[in-house]
Amino acid sequence: MNKPRLVVFDMDGTTVKDNGQVAAAFTAALAEHDVEITSEQLSSVRGSSKREAVLRLIPEGPERTCLAEAAYTSFREHLMQRFRAMGVEPVDGAAKVFQWLRAEGVRVALNTGFDRAVTELLLTALNWKEEVVDAVICGDDVRQGRPAPYLIFHAMEATETTSVLQVANVGDTILDLKAGHNACVRWNVGVLSGAHDRQLLEQAPHTHLLESIAELPRLWPAA
Repeated sequence: MNKPRLVVFDMDGTTVKDNGQVAAAFTAALAEHDVEITSEQLSSVRGSSKREAVLRLIPEGPERTCLAEAAYTSFREHLMQRFRAMGVEPVDGAAKVFQWLRAEGVRVALNTGFDRAVTELLLTALNWKEEVVDAVICGDDVRQGRPAPYLIFHAMEATETTSVLQVANVGDTILDLKAGHNACVRWNVGVLSGAHDRQLLEQAPHTHLLESIAELPRLWPAA
């Protein structure tokens, strides 16, 4: 088998340009609730479910759950405001890669730690409709986000892909790659276009590291 049956792509930083909106929204939302975070703390949750990320960044305490829910609501508001104000751009070559894969008979899925409402905003802004990808799996579609493998498994179910040996996982964070590893996918590809640099991604389980998804076609010879 020279190529996968399904490629599962992360969104922010992998297929969508990371222009700092997510990090800024986390910082602003938590500051609203008197929670200060370091860049190291923020980096450690990149790629995870955004709701889970907010909870991890809230200090232990009796009101932690309530505070996390309020902070998550603030995060969504800040993020959507930033996306609307700054716009959303695909990573260079993303649509062309999707088109090439589907022309080769490969299914394309997006998976993300964003909830469905934020994801739909992104997809509309990018004009990525059903004819662009085969499935979109969001953070609120699963009970546990990355590094758990469930986003990938849901993408497999949505595209009727039955074997992890037919799946490639592509992402820009350590948690993306850990999720791919936990799903036992055949190809677990890190890209350097987003949150984590080569030094960090080299520490995570992977089969390939690429500058961006634009380099993916060279992994799989055309039919």
